[in-house]
Amino acid sequence: MSSASFGRKVAFIGGGQMAEALIGGMLSANLCPAGSIQAADPDAGRREHLTGRFGIQVSESNRAVAAWGDCVVLAVKPHMIGEVLKEIAGELTEDLVVSIAAGVQISRIEGLCDRRTRIVRAMPNTPALVQAGMTVLAVGPDVGAQDIADVRQIFGVVGRVVSVEERLMDAVTGLSGSGPAYVFLAIEALIDGGVKMGLSRDIATLLAAQTVSGAARMVMETGQHPASLKDRVTSPGGTTIAGLHRLEQGGLRATIIDAVEAATKRSQELGG
Repeated sequence: MSSASFGRKVAFIGGGQMAEALIGGMLSANLCPAGSIQAADPDAGRREHLTGRFGIQVSESNRAVAAWGDCVVLAVKPHMIGEVLKEIAGELTEDLVVSIAAGVQISRIEGLCDRRTRIVRAMPNTPALVQAGMTVLAVGPDVGAQDIADVRQIFGVVGRVVSVEERLMDAVTGLSGSGPAYVFLAIEALIDGGVKMGLSRDIATLLAAQTVSGAARMVMETGQHPASLKDRVTSPGGTTIAGLHRLEQGGLRATIIDAVEAATKRSQELGG
């Protein structure tokens, strides 16, 4: 992947952790040079950090950065979208706008932008910070094939990318958006179980994290159903089936399903 294949000037409105992850990924992958990226953030410390780490131009002015870019990434909190778009809408004429604000629908962004603005809604998750993210895209009207290809390149440098209909984005939030927290909780529980059984916390942490990472990699790389992979570990009368029985008694499967449902409904409430 080279900068020659990517001709966008990418403007980040908001310079938080996700913006930093995307900027770092783009530069590490040589998608574009530092001169093709700018960021706006009200916090002087964040601006100093971003320019010091990446050598990009930063500004306190959202309008100035939006006016400069032709791909504007809205990397702000959902409750700030209205205020930010009212400030920069006049600078977004015919631009490609990518929003990573959870729960904010394309129609709402359209209502605050010039009608010629092309909008893509994205839901990345926090493993993007270590270039192992999962990003889901929903595409607005009039977004062209090259626009989609460019957005997929931006998020592809920090993990995998898929597209869905926008009506499914709340479910995406409930699963992959909130999902890392569920997995962190499971890892923490595995660690505590190991400590209870006599392992040091350092060893238990390594065992738990690597086990979860390896199991996820097997699902991705083998293409087999998780149930099939589970059965391969489960010997008749062995230790694994004893542990699985206890997990079923505790309702682990149903509880995780309920967690995805609850987070999805909450996303719907926040977006409504």
